[in-house]
Amino acid sequence: MMNYNSFFKDQLSGLKAEGRYRVFANLERIVGEFPKAMLHTGDGQPPRKITVWCSNDYLGMGQHPKVLDAMQNAITGQGGGAGGTRNISGSNHLHVALEEELADLHDKESALLMTSGYVANWTTLSTLGSKLPDCVIVSDALNHNSMIEGMRHSRAERRIWKHNDVAHLEEILRDLGQNRAKIVAFESVYSMDGDIAPIAEILDVCEKYNALTFLDEVHAVGMYGPRGGGVAEREGLMDRIDIIQGTLAKAFGVIGGYIAGNHEIIDFVRSFGNGFIFTSSHPPSIAAGALASVRHLKTSDVERATQKERAETLRTRLRDVGLPVMDAPSHIVPLMVGDAAMCKEASDRLLFEHDIYVQPINYPTVPRGTERLRFTPGPLHNDELMDHLIDALLTVWGQLGIQKAA
Repeated sequence: MMNYNSFFKDQLSGLKAEGRYRVFANLERIVGEFPKAMLHTGDGQPPRKITVWCSNDYLGMGQHPKVLDAMQNAITGQGGGAGGTRNISGSNHLHVALEEELADLHDKESALLMTSGYVANWTTLSTLGSKLPDCVIVSDALNHNSMIEGMRHSRAERRIWKHNDVAHLEEILRDLGQNRAKIVAFESVYSMDGDIAPIAEILDVCEKYNALTFLDEVHAVGMYGPRGGGVAEREGLMDRIDIIQGTLAKAFGVIGGYIAGNHEIIDFVRSFGNGFIFTSSHPPSIAAGALASVRHLKTSDVERATQKERAETLRTRLRDVGLPVMDAPSHIVPLMVGDAAMCKEASDRLLFEHDIYVQPINYPTVPRGTERLRFTPGPLHNDELMDHLIDALLTVWGQLGIQKAA
């Protein structure tokens, strides 16, 4: 007979033996002190203050006064939840306003708000892939799990092209021909390596072979472009992309995902996408906070400019002391470790001995042998915090004998 508990225990033991068992820090954010947080250890000791170096709240907008005021006003005015799905309870006025703002951000006719970026990817790709006749989805090799699961659920044929290799993409599209329905799915900023897709070259090939384009900008919206529209806005390419997908949970500091495109595409996903139709919508306070954040970052560049300087400074300082920082043209600063157990141990020592929180990034998020610490310096990581980080990293690297840069 199947012993279910034994199976579960054995699988978890295997993760722990490899150093891949995920432990989540119990953190309490502090309004007005970002990137500081209180760490709760659960060992009878009082919580203590630590510095977070790996938050995807890239610009600290999750604690911006405009965002907090908008959320509090929405709670006072409209209460807690939205009442259910939009199909049953209707669209809250703030949902509609947020979708209009997001469509404008990407210079598209329409946008559709969903509960998360994961759901937006999964729903859109699964819906389009399953409904377009004889569709094939052509996916970059390093696409996010949410995109991969959407493709799988669609049951459409899937082709994988080598990461950012436009020549290989063209080989695949040429083989598929002009007439077959095709979706090319890729990201702008790849969050583990911090590299950026050659969007213009990809679009040239897609237009040549009549392929629909789906661009995931979750790590770029709010961060790039004069209004925070992402890498495609920065490079003047938004009008050439069929579907832009983004999140409200990273640079915009709240929660939620969305797609933007022409009216017919967005209405099609709204009408056929199960991940949208059958999911309760965001509380009004969430939509209000996201709306305030998007509007603010459309007109303010100070957060983006300061974050960019902080990322470049950290990357330079890591390189200057011989730590194996990976080159990346984005706001993400990965530091290579190359071993799962060692990566976890380095993260633990930084947290418990130096009050620095950076989560280890292990397989399957990254390939085996490329385990790393992933830093996301923000506007409020000042020089004093950076000094402390560099000193702590050098200490831990020396204690564990982790290889430094060649």
